[in-house]
Amino acid sequence: MTLPGLVIRAAGAAIFGALIATGALAQTPLRIFDAHLHYNQEPNPFYDLDKVLEIFRRNNISGILATSRPNKGTHQLMDAKAPGLFVVPFIRPYRQRSDIQTWFDDAAIFELIQIEYQRGYYRGIGEFHIYGNAAAGEQVRRIVNFAAERDLWLHAHCDEAALEALYRHDSRARIVWAHTGFGVPPERIAEWLDRHPTLVGELSYRYDVTSDGKLNPAWRALLTRYRDRFVLGSDTWINERWSRYGEIMALYRGWLAQLPADVADDVAYRNGERLFAPR
Repeated sequence: MTLPGLVIRAAGAAIFGALIATGALAQTPLRIFDAHLHYNQEPNPFYDLDKVLEIFRRNNISGILATSRPNKGTHQLMDAKAPGLFVVPFIRPYRQRSDIQTWFDDAAIFELIQIEYQRGYYRGIGEFHIYGNAAAGEQVRRIVNFAAERDLWLHAHCDEAALEALYRHDSRARIVWAHTGFGVPPERIAEWLDRHPTLVGELSYRYDVTSDGKLNPAWRALLTRYRDRFVLGSDTWINERWSRYGEIMALYRGWLAQLPADVADDVAYRNGERLFAPR
């Protein structure tokens, strides 16, 4: 090879190496719609807004179901109008952490929901925590009816008894089931999905989806059969979840890669983008 040829080859190798080093040739990771995101503000957020938006960009997050305690963090995410980020705001019925234990009996919370709704951009209410008979109360009924009448989603962290009560209040309810009930087995989840076509399962903290990194057969069958009924979430309820955000998304991508590509795309981002699109 001539000297000019060696120079050209060396230059090309250097450029190629630089591209690899900067990630320019790295495959873009599967995009994800984060359907369980908290940007809590008490007393101050763990990361400032610019850092949070950078985390989303770095992890190829196409959209977020945004909530915060209090709702200031959601306002900030909406006001940012970040390019390429679909923000779906939900009203959090909490002013402070202690409201988790009392919101369903506190008339001031229903007033908070009504005031926040006047902002004109909310798509749902939650995430809220409710268990057993507490979901049967009058305040919860009013909130469920309020949501159903306005085509709002409910994001419910609840057990099966509470889920049943929410649907008894109003069969029109559209519910994102946070963590898909935590330990509810796949066969039971299938029964719930069959009974309630407006139920969507959110998969944060469902560590049983895999065993030693391999997708469990029961979950493979469930996710394939109900490919349009599941979404993913980070659940950044504590600072540690923000610190591990990239790891959480990598774990999702690890088992999504074991599904047929079209099913993986549905669960990863298409369901979130479709279900929460403006109506």
